Amino acid sequence: MSDLSTLILDRIRDVPDYPKPGVLFKDISPLLADPVAFAAVVDELAALHPVDKIVGIEARGFILAAPVAYKAGAGFVPVRKKGKLPSETLEESYDLEYGSATIEVHRDAFNQGDRVLIVDDVLATGGTAEATVELVRRAGAEVVGVAMLMELAFLKGRERLEGVDLRSLVIV
Repeated sequence: MSDLSTLILDRIRDVPDYPKPGVLFKDISPLLADPVAFAAVVDELAALHPVDKIVGIEARGFILAAPVAYKAGAGFVPVRKKGKLPSETLEESYDLEYGSATIEVHRDAFNQGDRVLIVDDVLATGGTAEATVELVRRAGAEVVGVAMLMELAFLKGRERLEGVDLRSLVIV
């Protein structure tokens, strides 16, 4: 295991039965609180692709994507749950294990052909990431990659992102 993987995994806390019984939640708070580990993650993600914009997926994706955008010299664009953005939006709906959800981005968030890296904390089933890829493409930008702090391989979210350059700093 690489030094970065060890640094990350040693700072992720497992919380059983959160947010509901049977779920093992991966809490990244200890990693975020460690300035060395947090900086290493931001540096690694910022070096993945030369881009114009970094997209952060609500909510923990914002925590990673904003400093990655700063470090990469790129703009930051939030993708939020429906009804949270104040201006005209594009939206994309997707199915979850327990229902459906809709995410939005400002209609004017991208220039035509912007190169975009999508950043989030965890890839689980892949529904949110897949919907974000489609949303960014519909907005006229080019998705050059999706970057995750952690991928939960047993949930097979990677399968929903075929054809997209997906990088996960750790896979569990």
